[in-house]
Amino acid sequence: MKQVIFPSSFDKTKIKNKKKENPEKSDNNLAHGNKLMNSILENDKKIIDDGLLITNVINYGVNFTPDMMFESIVKNYDFTKQLYGKTIIRKLTGYNDGFIKKNLPLPEFKRELKEVIEKRFSELKKENIIDAENQITEQGYKLSSLVLYAEELDNLIAKGYGEKILKKEALYGEKSDIKDYKTGDLYKNISLKKSIWLALKRNHKSLLKEDLKISARKAKGKINIIYAIDSSGSMRGKKIEMAKKAGIALMYKALDNHDKVGLILFRTDITEKIPPLDNFSFLLEQISKTKALKETNLTKAISESISLFPKQKITKHLVLITDAMPTVGKEPEKEALEAIALARNNGITISLVGINLNKKGTGLAKKITELGKGRLYVVRDIENLDVVVLEDYYQV
Repeated sequence: MKQVIFPSSFDKTKIKNKKKENPEKSDNNLAHGNKLMNSILENDKKIIDDGLLITNVINYGVNFTPDMMFESIVKNYDFTKQLYGKTIIRKLTGYNDGFIKKNLPLPEFKRELKEVIEKRFSELKKENIIDAENQITEQGYKLSSLVLYAEELDNLIAKGYGEKILKKEALYGEKSDIKDYKTGDLYKNISLKKSIWLALKRNHKSLLKEDLKISARKAKGKINIIYAIDSSGSMRGKKIEMAKKAGIALMYKALDNHDKVGLILFRTDITEKIPPLDNFSFLLEQISKTKALKETNLTKAISESISLFPKQKITKHLVLITDAMPTVGKEPEKEALEAIALARNNGITISLVGINLNKKGTGLAKKITELGKGRLYVVRDIENLDVVVLEDYYQV
């Protein structure tokens, strides 16, 4: 079991482009993201603002109406900011935090604010982003998924992952048995440590061809991964946003490498479960819809993964993203470890990415990853979550 702490952060870049998806069609060629888009959103600030607004409404798990938003802002602005987040307020009103606080005492500003909010809701309805009951439409969810995708694609490029290609395991796989060097073997596979040790043992003054040892390498075959996101109430806001983006990064890279990715969204119960597949567009829409509510049922997420993975002997890996340990069940921790043991018996390895876990949570997370033969990542800076998830993928 490996524990890694990632304290550093990366700057995010602006949104670029996106595409509509055909849920019936697999979309594997993701090199530049062009196949995802039917329309180009670059430089269209209005569409991007709509997408960011809806994305934050989903991530904060809130319902809103024009009257509700206006009354909440006027009566207790600081509480409203805490409940909805600054982005929702800014994208809905067009005003920044400081301007609103400064001008709220003015009656004429309150009238203007009410008119602005009502107009914004009308525009969202006209564009079919919300319906007559102020609920997000399918078009609204699709727009949100495209905004998430474009932001994360830009993040990957900014962090140096845009052109990174996963190594072909058939040629450059993991080290396995040591064998004698033969003409035609790759020089990069020479084990210098073993070769030098053998030369010294033979009292050779220099390294001879007959001393050379090769690290034989084996192909792993294709990988099936299930990405399981804790969508309990404590994940609302920025945590669930970054967990979604990390999942998008994983799907982008894994599918581009012809591996398959599944999805589990869990809180008190399982809200979504998708077996490993190669349809990026479908996975993108499903991950973008999740809201953070209720408690954490880690055990159920682990148990569900067993039935979602294919039965044949292939590489099967589960990635758990959570900011808390299990809270559902008579003995949540014991039940979680029992589920891990059962998953291992089914050939599944388990890694856990813990977001700001406390001491007790970190202790249980270590047990989970030790038993699950995976890796534990303790994340202090959630802006770096996508890098952590990709790091785990590259080590499967």
